[in-house]
Amino acid sequence: MENIFKNFKLILVGLFIFNGCFAQTKLEIPKQTVPEEYGYKVKIGDQVPDFSMTLTDGKKVSPKDWKGKVVMLQFTASWCSVCRKEMPFIEKDIRLKNKNNPNFLLLGVDRDEPLEKVVKFQKDMAITYPLALDPNADIFGLFADKKAGVTRNVILDRNGKIVYMTRLYKPEEFQEMVKVIDMLVK
Repeated sequence: MENIFKNFKLILVGLFIFNGCFAQTKLEIPKQTVPEEYGYKVKIGDQVPDFSMTLTDGKKVSPKDWKGKVVMLQFTASWCSVCRKEMPFIEKDIRLKNKNNPNFLLLGVDRDEPLEKVVKFQKDMAITYPLALDPNADIFGLFADKKAGVTRNVILDRNGKIVYMTRLYKPEEFQEMVKVIDMLVK
């Protein structure tokens, strides 16, 4: 009888462990209200607009290539001092932490600058994530008013829906964005 009780306890423990391994927890992404003065045209919950862009290495990419990945689009420019302030934090707190995660993609989108300038900017900033060219700020214009400033990030979930957006570099907002990314890539 004692042996049966021990086996029963082992089976129960095994079931709890098995259930814990496969239980799905619902992600509770912080509900973000994006201030109107951020100048975004898109909203939280919108599907990412369709576009294609060319990386500094010549590779073309588009949202169709990102299916199933969490994506961070970082809108930037070499002349932007706030971008330069934020980029080391993006490199350290997001890129390096997720560089081996196949479920995450970080792309910088450089606003209306020639290839040579963008390549130099990437080198000067010592960032390892890819930068894409955005001639005439056409991609930027899909997300925000072209007259609005850069230094903004857009986070997409695995289904290509916008789940978080930032404007300028605000440490508290940046840290919340890092947490959102961490939740999405798990």
